[in-house]
Amino acid sequence: MKKYGNLILGIVGWIIAIIIFFPIFWMAITAFKTEQGAYSPNLIFIPTLDSFREVFSRSNYLGFMMNSIFISIGSTLVCFIFAIPAAYKMSFFPTLKTQSTLLWMLSTKMMPAVGVLVPIYFLFRTFGLLDTVTGLIVIYTLMNLPIAVWMSYTYFCEIPAAILEAGRIDGATVWQELWHLLRPMSLPGLSSTALILIIFAWNEAFWSINLTSAKAAPLTAFIASYSSPEGLFWAKLSAASLLAVAPIMVLGWLTQKQLVQGLTFGAVK
Repeated sequence: MKKYGNLILGIVGWIIAIIIFFPIFWMAITAFKTEQGAYSPNLIFIPTLDSFREVFSRSNYLGFMMNSIFISIGSTLVCFIFAIPAAYKMSFFPTLKTQSTLLWMLSTKMMPAVGVLVPIYFLFRTFGLLDTVTGLIVIYTLMNLPIAVWMSYTYFCEIPAAILEAGRIDGATVWQELWHLLRPMSLPGLSSTALILIIFAWNEAFWSINLTSAKAAPLTAFIASYSSPEGLFWAKLSAASLLAVAPIMVLGWLTQKQLVQGLTFGAVK
């Protein structure tokens, strides 16, 4: 009976995986079709690179990609600068308000971004942050900071406080505790947190489209540029989308072991 149960679970898992992967597969094959063939469901066709050639000739793909890299990595680093001290304080020196603070931080993720678009836009215009990499780093940091604090807090809670107490007895300062004790023990968890923050920042489209125009636009804005009042050019849009998601998909594939290891950090004792 257990054998059949595992078989059924395996089949269900494969079905779910196929459903999730199918849009990516369809986008990939559409990118190699002509505009006329993009509307056809045929899986047998003569592949062409015309859409990719037009994408590269029309847009500075490398410029968009470099913006995405700087913004994703920059916002992740700034997130950690604020998240790790906050998680350290709440993990090892909790107060009566710690859980309330964590819940409040999490609740900010439930607010629709469009609800604060107007005040954010006017603030960015006032401080000269519109269409700048710095501006997107700021907004992505604010967007991902609750996730960074929550995940870091979870990993730190798995570390025995006695280890830090032993370090204090030996004369360790707060920064020495963070660097020499917490960092090595929570590295798998912090690594997975960094990967998740990079993925979230890389894929974020709402703020990048509304707060940039040309100079600081990342790859999500690059994709949006292929929709026009005349309609959607599916082959070119698919080619642009494939070029935009390919780097982060490769990163996820190469780091999947570390990602899973970090997400299960502390789950089994």
